[in-house]
Amino acid sequence: MAHARDDHSLTDWPFLPSRATRIVRGEGAWLVADDGRRILDAAGGAIVANVGHGRAEVMEAVAGAGASSAFVVPTWRTPEREALVERLRRDWLPAGLHHVHLTSGGSEGVEAAVKIALQHHVAKGETRRLKVMSRELSYHGATIAMAGLSGHHSRKRGLEGFLQSFPVAPTPSPLRCPLGPHHPDAGAWYVAATRAAIEAEDPSAIAAFVAEPITGSSGGAIVPPDAYLPGLRALCDEFGILLIIDEVMTGFGRTGARFGCEHWGVRPDLLVSGKGLGGGYGAICGVYATREVAEPIAEAGLEVMFHTFAALPSACAAAEWVLAILTREDLVARSAAIGERLGARLRTKLGQHPNVAEVRGRGLLQAVEIVRDRETLEPFEASDRITARIVGRGLQHDVFFYPGGTGAVRDIVCLGPPLVSTEAEIDQMADVLALTIRDVLG
Repeated sequence: MAHARDDHSLTDWPFLPSRATRIVRGEGAWLVADDGRRILDAAGGAIVANVGHGRAEVMEAVAGAGASSAFVVPTWRTPEREALVERLRRDWLPAGLHHVHLTSGGSEGVEAAVKIALQHHVAKGETRRLKVMSRELSYHGATIAMAGLSGHHSRKRGLEGFLQSFPVAPTPSPLRCPLGPHHPDAGAWYVAATRAAIEAEDPSAIAAFVAEPITGSSGGAIVPPDAYLPGLRALCDEFGILLIIDEVMTGFGRTGARFGCEHWGVRPDLLVSGKGLGGGYGAICGVYATREVAEPIAEAGLEVMFHTFAALPSACAAAEWVLAILTREDLVARSAAIGERLGARLRTKLGQHPNVAEVRGRGLLQAVEIVRDRETLEPFEASDRITARIVGRGLQHDVFFYPGGTGAVRDIVCLGPPLVSTEAEIDQMADVLALTIRDVLG
C-alpha cells in the first residue's frame, strides 16, 4: 500500500532536519552544488578526500570490481583484496606491521583494534588485562563503546547514563601545558602525567592505550611535544600495554608523512587508519598489527570477527587505486610542502588576532582555535555558536571549513583539504577564513 506524502517528506532525511547544501558533483578541490555554485572544499569532506574529487580512474576500478562480484565473504580472497594488501605492505605500512584486518570505517576499525588487544592478552593467559585507556581530549568513533572511550563531550550528549567510562590520561597540548605555554619540558611533563594515570589504574590490569598521534578535529590538530610519543611508547613497553595508534584522520599522507606516528619514529602495536585509505571513494578502514600481537590469538584458536560489509571488493579496488595515485603523484611530499604554505598563511593572517588562541597543525591538517581571550584562553559561551557561525559564513563565501571542538575545547575551525589543492586554492582557503573570522568577530 502506498503511503501518502506529508509536509515533512523532505525533512525526514537526514534524521534530524537539515538545510544542508545539495552537492551534485566534485572536481579536484571543489564541490559543485545543484544550482551550479562552486564550493572550495577546505575540509576534504570530513578530512577524507586526499586525492581530490571526481577521479574517474578510481570509479572505473570500483565499477570493474562491482561487475565482477557484488559480495564476497570478507574472509575469502579476491583479486581486489589481494592487490590492496600487497600494496599496503609494499609501499605504506611501517616496518613490522604485517597483519591486516579491514573494516567499513574508522569507528569499526578502532573498536576492532581494542577487541584484538583484549584477545591478545586473553590468549596469553593475562585475563586481568581488561582496561583500555584513552586521553581526556580525543575522538575514536561513534559506536557505543568508542563513544565512551572518546574524550568528546558533545558527542556523548543524551548517552551519558549508558556509556561506559574509561580511564584517561592528559592530552599532550603544548598550548595548555601546566608548566606554561610551549614549555621546553612539556613532553616530559605529559609523559610523567601519563605514567601517573597508568599507575593509578594498576598497570597489570591495562590491556591497551589508544591515542591519536596528532589530535584530530576534537582538539584541533594538536601536535604533541616531540618527547611525548616516544615516551608513551616506552611506558607501554615497560608495563606490557599494547599501544594502539588511531590514525583514522591522520593516515595516508594527511600530515605530510605516510602516518602521523612516523614523524616521531614510533611503531605502534596496532595502527588504525581509514578515511584517506579510500579517499572518499570506498567505505574502508584498516587495522594493522604486528606478528607479536596476532600470533597468540591464532595459536589460541580465537576468532577476529568481521563486519558483513568490510573489505567489499569495490571498496578495496577504490583504496588500491587511491594509494596508487598518492604514490604516482607524490602527494605525501606535496602535503608536507603545501601544508607549510597553508600554516604560514594562516599565521600571517590570524596569528595576532585577539580571538585566535593558536594556529596549529602538521601538513594538510591545520586548525585555528577561537577564544574570547587569547591570554587566559577563556572560551566564548556555547550559546554564541562561534564555530557554526564561522563555518556558515565561510559557505557564504563559497569555502567549506570543518567544525571541530568537543565542548571542553569549544571553538575549533579545521582545514583538511585535498592533497591535490593548488597553491592558489590554499591561499584562498586561508584568506577566506581570515575574512569570515573578521565578519563574525569583528
